[in-house]
Amino acid sequence: MVSTIRKWIYPLLAAALLAAGVFPAGVQSAAASGTTASTAPSSAAPIDAVLVLDASNSMATSDPEKLGNEAMRLFIDMLPVQGDRVGIVSYTDVVQREKALLDIKSQADKDELKTFIGQLGRGPYTDTAVGVTEAVTMLQRSAQSGREPMIVMLADGNTQLNSNKGKTLKQSEEELASSVQKAEQAGIPVYTIGLNADGKLNQAELKKIADDTKGKSFVTNSADDLPGILSEIFASHQQLNIVPVDSLTGNGQFQDVKISVPNANVLEANVSITSAKPIKLKLKDPSGKEVAIPSNTVTLSTSKTYSLLKLMKPQEGDWTLSVQGANKDQIDISLVFNYDLELATAPLGASSYSKGDKVDLSAYLTSGGKKLDSAELYATMKATLVAKDNNTGVETNVPMALKDTQFNVSYELPEAHKYTLIVRAEADSFYRESAPIAIDAASGAVSGTAGTTGAEAQKEEKPFPLIPVILGVLGLLVLAAIVFFLMRYLKKVNKGFVGQMVIEIRDENTGERSYPQYKKLNTYKGRLNLHQLLQLAPELKDTENIVFTPGSEDRIVLRSSAEGIPIEKSGRVADTSKGMELKSGDRITIPMAQAGKTIHLEYLV
Repeated sequence: MVSTIRKWIYPLLAAALLAAGVFPAGVQSAAASGTTASTAPSSAAPIDAVLVLDASNSMATSDPEKLGNEAMRLFIDMLPVQGDRVGIVSYTDVVQREKALLDIKSQADKDELKTFIGQLGRGPYTDTAVGVTEAVTMLQRSAQSGREPMIVMLADGNTQLNSNKGKTLKQSEEELASSVQKAEQAGIPVYTIGLNADGKLNQAELKKIADDTKGKSFVTNSADDLPGILSEIFASHQQLNIVPVDSLTGNGQFQDVKISVPNANVLEANVSITSAKPIKLKLKDPSGKEVAIPSNTVTLSTSKTYSLLKLMKPQEGDWTLSVQGANKDQIDISLVFNYDLELATAPLGASSYSKGDKVDLSAYLTSGGKKLDSAELYATMKATLVAKDNNTGVETNVPMALKDTQFNVSYELPEAHKYTLIVRAEADSFYRESAPIAIDAASGAVSGTAGTTGAEAQKEEKPFPLIPVILGVLGLLVLAAIVFFLMRYLKKVNKGFVGQMVIEIRDENTGERSYPQYKKLNTYKGRLNLHQLLQLAPELKDTENIVFTPGSEDRIVLRSSAEGIPIEKSGRVADTSKGMELKSGDRITIPMAQAGKTIHLEYLV
C-alpha cells in the first residue's frame, strides 16, 4: 500500500512543483531523467565506511598485537572532524558485535566509536562470509545519495566453521561470492588488510574480495605499516596522493620535519607519526609562530602505536613539525592532504563523432563549484587524457597541454568503436579524475557531456515565470488537503525506532552461547521482523513472523503469528497476538525447539 501511494503521489507533487517553476532548470532535467546531476568523483563527498574485524580465536596468533583494532582507531582519527558515517562489524562465525553507521559530528562521536572498538572480544570459529555480508547489508540498508560507501576489512582470510551448526564450506563460499557481487554492483569497494603474524594468511581470498569489488589488498604484521596502508586506502578512495616524509631516528632531542602545504585549497593535512615509544610534538606555522597542540585548528589523537596530527584549513607554505623521540627509536611519518578541488571538462564542440574525427577536449579545476584561476597551481600539475576503446579494452594515454588555467587536447578516434574518455590531473599530493564521456564512433552518439559550472555561468538569465507560478500554486492548494492526510499516513507507517536490541543465542545441543550482538534500531522504519535482526539465518526463518513496530514514549511493540514458537517474558508465556509493549530494559526469551536454539533479547534505549 505504501509503495503504491509513493509511486503516484511523489511524481504528482513533483509535476505540480515543476509547473509552478519552483525547481530550477537543472533540477527539472535531472528529475525528468531519473538521474543525478553529476557523477564526477568528489573529494568533498562524505564517506560511509564499515570497518570489519575478524574476531575469531585464530586471530590471537594472526594478530597478537591487535593491529586490527589499532587500524580501525587510526582510520577513524584520519577522517574529517564531521560529515562522515562509520559502522563496525566484529564477526566470528556469527556477527559478534556491530555498531550501526554513526554520523560523525564531533570528536565525541569519534571517541564513542574508538571506545566501542576497545570493548571487542574474541570467540570460536570464523566465517569470512558473515563479516562481508553484514557490512554490505549495513551499507545498503542505510544508503544515502551523494555519499561514498566503502568497507575496510581486517582479517586473516581463513574460514573455520562449527560442524554442529550444519553450515558447509560450500555454502559459506557461495554466500561470500553473492555478497561480493552485491558490493561490486552497488559500487562498494572492499579494502582488505591481511594480518599475518603467524604466516597463516589466506592472502588469495582477501585479494580476490578486494579485486572483485575494485578495492585494494594489503598485508602486514607490524603497526609501523598501518599509517602507510590507511593513507593509501584514503588516497585511493578519495583521489589523493601520499606525500612521502623521511623517517627519523630518535636521539632524545627535538628534530625538525618540514610539512609543505602546497596551496590554499587544502582542507585538511593529516600527519601520522608511528613510534614504539612515546613522543613529544611542537608545531610552527609558515610565519614561524608556534601553534598550540591541540587548538581550534589542530587536533591530536594518540594510541599505543601512533599519533595523528590534523591541521584544519592550514595556511599555505612550509610548516615545521618538531618531534622528540626516544634514543634510537625509529619514527615513521606520512602525510595525506584533503583538497577542495574538482576536475571538470568543458562541453564538447560537436554533438556526434565518427571514425577519424578529432575530439577537442578541455579540462580545468573547480573549487566550491567555480572555475579556479590560479596559474601557479596549474603550473605544478600535469594532465592526461585516458581514452579507452571499449571494443578492445585498450587504453591510450595522451598528455594534455597547459594553456593559462586550462588543459587542452585533441584526440582522433581511430576506429568506429565505442570509447570512454576520462581526464586525469595530478600534482605531488593529489590527483583528480573527470566524469567519463562516452562516444560511440559507429552511431555518433555522445553522452556524459553535461555543462559544467563555468558553462552554466554563461547562460542567459530568464525572466521569472510569474503566471506559471500562480497556476502552479493554485494547483498545489487543490492537492494540499490530499497530501496532508497522505503524509500523515506515511509518517505513521515510516515512524522510526530508537534504541538497540541486544541478542544472544544459545545452542541447546551444545550449550554454547553466542557473544551479545548489539543491533541499532534507528536504521529501520515502520516495522521489522526478528529474522532481519538475526542476519536472515536460514535455520531461524520462522522468526519472520515475529514483528516489531515503534510504539509511544520510546517503546516498541512486538506481535507474533509464529505457530509453535512461544514468547516468554519474566518466565511466563506472553500473549503477543494483539501486541506486547516493550520498554527499555525489558527482556524476552524465544525458544526455537525445532532449530535447537533459544533466542534471548533485551531492549535498551
